[in-house]
Amino acid sequence: MKKFLVTLSLVICFVSGSVFAAPSLIPAPPQLSASSYILLDAYTGDILVNHNADQALPPASLTKLMTAYIIEYELARGNLSLDDMVNISEKAWRMEGSRMFIREGTQVKLEDLMRGIIIQSGNDASVAAAEHIAGSESAFADLMNQHAQLLGMVNTHFVNATGFPVEDHYSSAHDLAKLARATILQFPENFSMYSEKDFTYNNIRQPNRNKLLWRDKTVDGLKTGHTDAAGYCLAATAVRNGTRLITVVMGTKSDAARAAESQKLLDYGFRYYETRKLYSRGQVVNNARVWGGSESNVKVGFADDVLVTMPRQQGASIPATLDMQKEIIAPIAVGDVLGKIVVGSEGNILLERSVVALEAVEEGGFFKRMFDKIKLFFMKLF
Repeated sequence: MKKFLVTLSLVICFVSGSVFAAPSLIPAPPQLSASSYILLDAYTGDILVNHNADQALPPASLTKLMTAYIIEYELARGNLSLDDMVNISEKAWRMEGSRMFIREGTQVKLEDLMRGIIIQSGNDASVAAAEHIAGSESAFADLMNQHAQLLGMVNTHFVNATGFPVEDHYSSAHDLAKLARATILQFPENFSMYSEKDFTYNNIRQPNRNKLLWRDKTVDGLKTGHTDAAGYCLAATAVRNGTRLITVVMGTKSDAARAAESQKLLDYGFRYYETRKLYSRGQVVNNARVWGGSESNVKVGFADDVLVTMPRQQGASIPATLDMQKEIIAPIAVGDVLGKIVVGSEGNILLERSVVALEAVEEGGFFKRMFDKIKLFFMKLF
């Protein structure tokens, strides 16, 4: 596809001051006492810190992030309702480890099971929800692995809905961060559950094990996990000044350590990085020439907001170059890709993003098409 560079060079300005600002100085990230960890920007997916993040490890109850994700997925498609009453089996009732204390032979509202999974980390609640959705926990595990594949979780395999220790059940910090990001971005409606500090069911009050909910008011999720094999794990997220970060820390030595190490990552990330919005969805960046159309120009812009993760002290402006197709021929539909924008300078490209038609342009009449063809022909000659 032939293209040309638009002679206009776009400059995205964020703050006043000299274009030639001092370079950003960022120290090395903290070294954590953990087997594996990752820090990423929830909105862009950019990884800021990575240590053994693709290593397959026992995920313990971080597994329940996928159990809750599938519930949300089914809710969003209308296959479930939070008001659904779920039958509690003997298997669910007999589950060991952390529990919600549901009773065999009763019915429990799905919304209560969600809180039991997210806040109380209930193995019994997880099995009950799995059986309700898929008929059995093993069938639900198949569903979990299908979702993992769709989310690009390449170092993950689930055998159960709880994270209860079993052979061939594993995930990685990177994969769990992908899952956390999908939960945050795809299903914001019920995300407030992850920030609730306690839940009472059957007259038993249990606190959320995520200590950061009490220590850092910007933290609003996500999930803890612990087994002897996995150590103490924590997936956490926080939002400050429009930037949302996700951390996953696996294999720490104690409950206190997983909170402290996660806090180090969050503080580092927020201190030195931020999410910047470069362009808005629908923002026009060019009126491109159209050949053979009912209109002579088409508005070009973005299908979605364009975000980038950048050092906080980045210079006052960022160069951006618009690279458009050389010949745009009608008909054009809304959303057709007509070029791309490249943000950054040579050797330091921050992102590339497609620009699309923001409006449709139909074919012009016979004489309009013929006139444009003749004009194009002579333009190519000269």
